[in-house]
Amino acid sequence: MGEMLIGLYVFVLATLAGREVISKVPPTLHTPLMSGANAISGIALIGALVVTGLADTPWVKVLGALGIVMATINVVGGFMVTDRMLQMFRKR
Repeated sequence: MGEMLIGLYVFVLATLAGREVISKVPPTLHTPLMSGANAISGIALIGALVVTGLADTPWVKVLGALGIVMATINVVGGFMVTDRMLQMFRKR
């Protein structure tokens, strides 16, 4: 119970700190930040692939496959949003 409470405390503080930091970012910096977030999601995708490949039980394999699908959607969607944002800066 104590570990879970500490984890919840860290999660709430990280959420509040993240919101505060992101709210101060000017709109011109959103595209580079999105690209960085996509790179981090790519790392999560690689981690999900490794964990799923080393899984012993079917339950872990199912959760790993779900993680792979979700991370892939996140990476592809993030790059689509970044591309669309970059198109706003192109000359017509």
